[in-house]
Amino acid sequence: MSASQNLEAAAEDIASDVRGVLASKDLDSVPHIKALRQRIDTKLAIARELAAEKSKLAAKKAREAATSANAYAHDEPWQIAGAALAVGVLVGLLLGRR
Repeated sequence: MSASQNLEAAAEDIASDVRGVLASKDLDSVPHIKALRQRIDTKLAIARELAAEKSKLAAKKAREAATSANAYAHDEPWQIAGAALAVGVLVGLLLGRR
């Protein structure tokens, strides 16, 4: 499950909990509850839309970063290979001391 799906699921859980509390029969006698329910539903819908937009933006930025890293790796393969070699040697030295 992706982070955006986790966020949407959490928002749905919160919305369900709030609706459950506001749906209580004890609150039906309070005149402001209906207006409160409508405001909460509206704000939850807005929050869902914003979360979806942010999720799309984050996915777009991740794709752009991956494309940029891929282009760099193709443009500078020896630097990538050298860095990988250095990291491998460092990890090997650290593991060898144990």
